[in-house]
Amino acid sequence: MVLVNGVATDRLAVDDRGLHYGDGLFETLAILDGHAPLWSRHMARLHRGCRALGIATPDTDALHDEAFHLCAGRPRAVLKLLITRGSGRRGYRPPEPAVPTRILMLGDWPAHPPAWHDEGIDVRTCDMRLSRNPVLAGHKHLNRLEQVLARAEWGDEFQEGLMLDIDGWVVEGTMSNLFVVKDGTLLTPPIDQCGVAGIMRGLVMETAQAIGIPCEERNLRREDLDRTEGMFLSNTLIGLWPLRSLDGRPTPRHGCVPVLRSAIHERHGVPQ
Repeated sequence: MVLVNGVATDRLAVDDRGLHYGDGLFETLAILDGHAPLWSRHMARLHRGCRALGIATPDTDALHDEAFHLCAGRPRAVLKLLITRGSGRRGYRPPEPAVPTRILMLGDWPAHPPAWHDEGIDVRTCDMRLSRNPVLAGHKHLNRLEQVLARAEWGDEFQEGLMLDIDGWVVEGTMSNLFVVKDGTLLTPPIDQCGVAGIMRGLVMETAQAIGIPCEERNLRREDLDRTEGMFLSNTLIGLWPLRSLDGRPTPRHGCVPVLRSAIHERHGVPQ
């Protein structure tokens, strides 16, 4: 099911700048029993991104009404929400005035094997590197070509890939954020030069601090990941997935993962 500017259709204007230039933003929301438990956090990030790109911020109440009309009666689903700058003439210069396009797409919940949640996943380091641009860092903009090329590097033998930036610093997974346990402290790479500031990443950091698990942002090299007490990946749909192996080498499991899952569930209604 798809809504474009509130109308049930799968058609989009061919001159939309989201199609031509990736000129827009998106959010991927977990829908549970017809509602999104993390709606306000997704809207806050969307509005930050719109301000950074100079796109008119959408009417949150209108988005809410459209989203939950679309999601009514769905026990579990995925809602993808896209905001583009809208249609425009040929050329990079934004149209004046610009009329943003809003697209809401409802899809099925991913059928991930339970073992990935319980036993962990196999991860590889990607050859594709992320460009550094502090203006775009943190925002979930539509320019995802780096992630597309990274994901093309493997088939089904791995479940996720880690991405470094062009200077060799670890940043994130292709669709997730990374957490590492070292010396009893939970570490995650800063998202100040590139990468996406994930909603679940923020919840993990807040929850860890609230329940007494030391947590901080720290720059990490790939070799730092060979000496850890455990690692896991996070995003809104997968929750927390521990790593079972990285580049073919087994990785240790840490007991903070089930503790964090339980605490996030209790505080925010996110399933474990």
